Order: sequence, then C-alpha cells, then structure tokens
Amino acid sequence: MTAIGQDTLGTRQMLDVGGKQYAYYSLAKAAEQLGDISKLPISMKVLLENLLRFEDGGFTVDRKHIQALVDWQANPATGEEIQYRPARVLLQDFTGVPCVVDLAAMRDAIKKLGGDTAKINPLVPVNLVIDHSVMVDEFGHPKAMEANMALEYERNAERYDFLKWGSKSFQNFTAVPPGTGICHQVNLEHLAQAVWSSEGPDGVMVAYPDTCVGTDSHTTMINGLGVLGWGVGGIEAEAAMLGQPVSMLIPEVVGFHLEGRMAEGVTATDLVLTCVQMLRNVGVVGRFVEFYGPGVANLTLADRATIANMAPEYGATCGFFGIDDKTLDYLRLTGRSEENIALVEAYAKAQGMWFDPANEPVFTKTLSLDMAAVVPSLAGPKRPQDKVVLQDVDDLFNGDLAKVYGKAEAVRVGVEGAAHDIGDGDVVIAAITSCTNTSNPDVLIAAGLVAKKANERGLKPKPWVKTSLAPGSQVVTDYLVKSGLQEHLDAVGFDLVGYGCTTCIGNSGPLAAPISAAINGNDIVAASVLSGNRNFEGRVSPDVRANFLASPPLVVAYALKGTVTEDITTTPIGHDQNGAPVMLADLWPSNAEIAEHRAANIDRSMFESRYANVYKGDEHWQAITVEPSDTYQWRAGSTYVANPPYFEGMTMTPAPVTDIVDAKPLAILADSVTTDHISPAGSIKEDSPAGRFLMANQVAKKDFNSYGSRRGHHEVMMRGTFANIRIKNEMVPGVEGGFSTFGGETMAIYDAAMKHKEAGTPLVVIGGKEYGTGSSRDWAAKGTILLGVRMVIVESFERIHRSNLVGMGVLPLQFKEGDTRETLGLSATDTFSIRGLADLVPGQDITVEVTREDGTRFTFTALCRIDTANEMEYYRHGGILHYVLRKLAA
Repeated sequence: MTAIGQDTLGTRQMLDVGGKQYAYYSLAKAAEQLGDISKLPISMKVLLENLLRFEDGGFTVDRKHIQALVDWQANPATGEEIQYRPARVLLQDFTGVPCVVDLAAMRDAIKKLGGDTAKINPLVPVNLVIDHSVMVDEFGHPKAMEANMALEYERNAERYDFLKWGSKSFQNFTAVPPGTGICHQVNLEHLAQAVWSSEGPDGVMVAYPDTCVGTDSHTTMINGLGVLGWGVGGIEAEAAMLGQPVSMLIPEVVGFHLEGRMAEGVTATDLVLTCVQMLRNVGVVGRFVEFYGPGVANLTLADRATIANMAPEYGATCGFFGIDDKTLDYLRLTGRSEENIALVEAYAKAQGMWFDPANEPVFTKTLSLDMAAVVPSLAGPKRPQDKVVLQDVDDLFNGDLAKVYGKAEAVRVGVEGAAHDIGDGDVVIAAITSCTNTSNPDVLIAAGLVAKKANERGLKPKPWVKTSLAPGSQVVTDYLVKSGLQEHLDAVGFDLVGYGCTTCIGNSGPLAAPISAAINGNDIVAASVLSGNRNFEGRVSPDVRANFLASPPLVVAYALKGTVTEDITTTPIGHDQNGAPVMLADLWPSNAEIAEHRAANIDRSMFESRYANVYKGDEHWQAITVEPSDTYQWRAGSTYVANPPYFEGMTMTPAPVTDIVDAKPLAILADSVTTDHISPAGSIKEDSPAGRFLMANQVAKKDFNSYGSRRGHHEVMMRGTFANIRIKNEMVPGVEGGFSTFGGETMAIYDAAMKHKEAGTPLVVIGGKEYGTGSSRDWAAKGTILLGVRMVIVESFERIHRSNLVGMGVLPLQFKEGDTRETLGLSATDTFSIRGLADLVPGQDITVEVTREDGTRFTFTALCRIDTANEMEYYRHGGILHYVLRKLAA
C-alpha cells in the first residue's frame, strides 16, 4: 500500500487505461495553480510528481518546496532542500549484506530501547540481487561456470544463509539467488516497471513513476528505461527502506543534446566513453544529466542503458532518458504485461513525461554531440574518463605510461615452465564483464562475431591471457547459444564463467602462479582489457597496474593480440592457419550483420522463461534451509557476519555534539582517492591487519575470500579501511599501501588508528579533489568512523561518499577556494581543532585551528559540507541509523 500526502493542491485525478481506473497526481493540475511547467526537464517532472504525491503541508513537503521546483525554470540552479521518496530500493550482496546486518542490529537495539521490533521492516519493496560474489577461479573450459558456482557457495555459505534468513524474516524484502544475473540488468529486464502502481489507503490503485535508489552506484543504469534512480550509500538506503525520505537539494540539470547516429563499426561503449570524457570536462558532480535531441531516437534502449549506467564515471547523480516508443518496445520484448505497457504509455503522455525529440527543456547548461563523430576508443590506464582513441593506445603505453610508472625502459622476461615470455604492456586479463556492456545485445553479438571470424581463421588467445565471459543475464547465454556464437567464443577462450560482476569489481581470480611471479618479480606493468566501467588502481587485480575499458569485441581482439604496445588497427591480430596476417578489419562485423543476428535470435519467450521463477534459484540455493525469526541469532566466532557496535550504549536522547580538539592526521591523500582506495573490495593480503585477524580466527589463506564478501563483519572491514595496495599516504612518502605513522614509526593504518584510539586522540583525514569517487560502498564511511576519524577535510567530495560520511556521523569539510593541503603546508605532525560544533548549521564556514609541532598556531576557514537541515539532524544523532532508530522507538 502506498503512502500519500494531503493533496492540499487538489491535483489527484483519475486515469482510465483500458477500462481500469488509476488515481494519479496531475502535473497539469499543479501547473494551473503554480505556473507553467512545460519547460521542466522530464527528470524534474518526476521529482515534482513525488512532492505532489507526498505533500503534507508541513516540514517534509510543503507548498513552498513544490513551488521551488516549478520556479526552477527561471533559475535552473541548485536550490531548496526537498524530501524525496523513491518507490523502491535495489541492493546487491556486497552492499546488501551490511544493510541486512544493520537491520538485524536495529531490531536488537530497538528491543533494548523498549520499542517494537516489527517497526524494523522495509516499508517499500526491496530487491536484493546476489551478483558480486562469484570469482573467476576457473576459466577457458566448458565446466568453468559450474566450478566457480560451487566455489562461490562454499566460500559464502554463511552469508547466503544470512541473506535467505533476511528474505524470510523481513517484509517487502526479496533475494534473487546467485547465478541469475547482475542486479542492474535484472532490474532493467524484469524488476523495473517504468510506471508503478499500488493500492492507496482508500483502496484505489495509484499510478506513479517507477523510481528507485540502490546501494550500487550503477543503479543509474535504470534511467535508460525512463526510471529515475541513482546510487546511495547503504546507510541512506536503509533509511529509505524504513520510510525516511532522501534529503536532497533541488539539483542542477545538464542537458546533453544528441544528434546524428553512430558510424559503421562504432559501438555503444565508444559512445559512452566519449560522453564520460565530455561530461567530466564540464563537471557534473551532484547534478542530473538529461539526454535530449533527435539523436536519442536513434539509440536502442540498450544503448541508452549503457550511457545511463556510467553516470558515476562522469560524476553525475544520474543520466536520464525519457519514455518513448523504444521504451515500450523494450518492455514488450522483455516480458512485461500488456496492461503495464499500456499504463506506462498513458501515464507518461498524461503527465507530459513522454519524450519528444523536438522538445527543448530549460537546463542549467547544455552540451552537444554529433554521434557520427564518435570513433572506436578505450579508456585508461587508471580512470574511466581518460578516453584514448583506439589507434593511440600503443603510444599511450609506450610513451606516457613510462612516465606514469617511472620506468626507464620496457622489461621482458621468461615465464617459468612456459614457452613464452611476458613484458610491460602485455594483456594478462581480457574480460567480457560488468553491467555496462553485457546488458547490450549489439556489443555481445559483435564480440561473438569477432570470435567466429577469428576461430574460422584458426586464431587463439595468447597463452598469457586470462579470458572470461560473465554476462549480466542468463538471457545473454540463450541468444549467444541460439545464434551459434557461443561455440566460437568458447573456441577462443571466452567460455561462460558465471553470471555476475566478476573482473569489473576485482573478482578476477588469481593469475597463473608463473605469470604472477614474473610480473611481481620484475616490476612488470601488465595490462588488462575489460568491458567494465571502472579501472581504478588496485581494483581489477593486484598483479595488474594498467587497466583499459573497451567494448566486448575489442576485449576479444586484445585477447588474441595479447598486448597493448602495438597499434591494433595497423598491425596483425595474429596469423591464420596458412600463415597469413589477420587484421582487426578482417574480424570486425558490420552493423548489418549484428542487426541480423539480433533480430533472428532474441525474443520475448527467452525473458519470460528465464524470469518465471527468478527467486527459486538452483539446487544450491534451494538446499539452504533457514527459519524466519524476530531477531537474528548471531553466530559466535563468525568471520562473515557480526553484530556491529554502532548502537552500543545508545540512549533515546542523543548527547550534544562535542568539539574536535587536537585531532591528529591518519592519512593525507592526493586527488581522485576512490572508495576502492578507502575500502577495497578485492583480495585480502596475508600480512595485512585483516589477514592477520582472519588467521587468528583459524581462517586459512585459501578461504580469505575478498573484502567485499566480508562486509557483514566490522572487525575485518575496519582492518581493511584505507588498505588498498595502491593507496599513497603522503605521511609516509615513497610507501605504497595502507600505512600511516604513530610516534614517528611507520605501521599499518589500522594499527596506527588503534594506538591513537588508546590515547584518546581524535583523527582527521585530509585529501585533494574528487575525494570518494567511485562505488557507493558505505564501508568507506563506516570504516572511517570506526577507526576514530571525526572529520574529513578535502578540496571536493563525490556525492555519495559525502552523504555516507554524514550518515555515519563524520564531519565533511571542504577547503575554501585557493586553499589546499599543499598551500597550507599541512603535515603529519600538525594537530587540528574545531570548536562550536554544538551550534553548527548546514553550509556554515568553520574555523580550523592548526597547531604545529613547535607550538605555533594558525587558522584557515573550511566549508561545512553538511548540506541540508535533515543531514544536520542525522549528524547530531551520531548518524542516520541512530536518528531513524530513535524515531521508530519513540
């Protein structure tokens, strides 16, 4: 049943769809009273409807909030704080496990506070898709997926028991079992409805836009279907589940005008990498991006989803496409009901949310791209926005990368037990992976056609390349098998390894031991080529330092070529059975070939069949037997799931916020520190604090699993905070990895933090621009607070991480223009104090007092990045979960 407000504006109307009546909150009726809204971007119309539906005449949604959205057309800038309520929440298992852990802990806590445990239940639909845990241990043979799935269940038995308990013990909560697909593709193909409907308190069905937030940053993919959605931290998602609105400022909206169509041989991957570079140059952090113009009509729904997916990489809150005939066609293809499709069309047209290529809304600013100008490209070696034209990749590696990695000359060495050598720039991982590209049939079919032509010429991947195919949906396998392309992919090493994120999130599995030894023993800068969305340092593999994002057909081509040090467009990919050179152009399929395969091999029945029993799972999942219960019985000695300490000693009334006095730096960091740097998802090193903790708890090295899989256990995750093998703390110059200092001695950051905690010393983290870019992972904020960090001072924050810090009670501060850690000369020996925090207000200037080692003092002014009144309430309560828990307990 959907909650609704008071409708003091009288906007509730009835909509007849095929003889069925739906109530809806009419934007046209609102315009009669508040002013014309015809020039509002469609994404803003979705926000406006949300405010109309939940308008209560009070602090949460008042008429002034609604009027502010209408008036945005006259001044399209960030403005009034609004309270937004998404229709549903999407989780994946890496970020979902800590969400369920927190809900279970909140049930314990509310019970101790004398409240009702039944209040700790999702009030909106929550779907958790298990997609982040499968690793590429086995590859290149027909049984690879079966072997990887068996290992996945073996490693994650306790986590999966816990998630199945959650699906049985919480209302409105479902779990999609492992091996089904990637959450964003499952969302696109099955969960999303484009327009949602549910029963109102009066028994009447209410229609409203399908909106969602998700605990994965690539939740933005669903905007390709006209569903407004974006990634939030797990903490914020939990609050949304429990009925709390998402507090946000009315965003700026950047209009991205598309015209023309892509040229022959150019893929959606090339297009999105171009968009990422353009939008990063403009600067869209915290903004919506809405795509408009005649070129939109030339994009398939899957192309739109590819562009929307990479919104985190271009820094936007979301990249939005409106609903049109392509949307309806996709809904029909993927098995949605005709009743739902009719509602989507009728509702979008009634509300002025139907996309018209000729319409020119008001935007904060605009930019334009003629898609005919897009050329084949990669991005790398460290950031998604660093686009490289295909024929320049070799120049990049041979020239600039030598400077980046400080190498005087290239190295080649023999590999023990092998008949080949390996050197700088050799591709050791080639992975068709991730939600971004494996959701798009055109690029998957293109990869299959490249494999077919290569196989027919007798080409094989180079022996040092680890190859893998991990689609986002089981439907991908259906159409690749039906078309006969899967057998050719198998023949060139791209056997199915599982359905999940795999290499894109660092679950690439180990390289062959001799390859790994050759790389690490000779400081070789090995490369990966993956069809993913992220290539940050230390993310894909601990053995690989240069990572390139590419379309799936290029992934196949680079696996065959084996290196990025030669121009793949002008030098042979390999030689055929007759010794003749085979060029990339010989393998590349035409757009007509791709379209022919798509039309002949994909149909509605595939989606209906695959999603008919989506929650049932395979025999592994069905064998997990758990009983629902009011509270969770925490297992003593578990290293996967533990009751977190957030609510220890909590009372109904929050204590006043205390000043931060004589805080010491835990880390001083440069620009573009990602959430991967702060809280890695990949492998756990044996000699790290987390590794030592696991061994002390009788966990063998082979069973360490990954940080991502252990996010349900705070003791592991605290030790993994700032533990990325590539992070560089300027407090320990020349040292790479998670190290800091205490008393002049260099040690692991965790160990230093615990020594400071014993001494009662608060901590501060200092950084540069784009702090917290990347994944939405809440553990980047949870680990920060559990290490004793009270504040973070940087030049700029990425949106989600700043919100997560506030949600955990950490104070985010931003240097004023012209000030940086370098201009102020901040160092490891300084101490930092802030006073008057009990009277803090959003957006306030704060005086930071710095005391040098010699006793001298100076001050600088920083901006408080607690942006809204709601966020300030969360901060005063010690975090958003404490705020919600006290509210529910009361």
